[in-house]
Amino acid sequence: MERLHAIVRGDVQGVGFRYFVQRKAQQLGLTGWVRNNADGTVEVVAEGARPELNQLDRVLWEGPRLARVDAVDERWSEATGGFDRFDLGW
Repeated sequence: MERLHAIVRGDVQGVGFRYFVQRKAQQLGLTGWVRNNADGTVEVVAEGARPELNQLDRVLWEGPRLARVDAVDERWSEATGGFDRFDLGW
């Protein structure tokens, strides 16, 4: 099990990005959270198997229809196992 910690930059707030990520992560069986940051970015922490995390990573680059993703800064590490579902953070 691994952990993906990503910061998504671009026009990613106010366009349903968090809900889009939550839905995809749940479909992939991942745990973690997604939240908006004060600087206009969206932050994602997801844990699970590497193939599913790679799929989520690709989705982060796409975003929902109204989003514009300029960059995704990623950090990979070993999963902590501290989550039991994928939540919306505030």
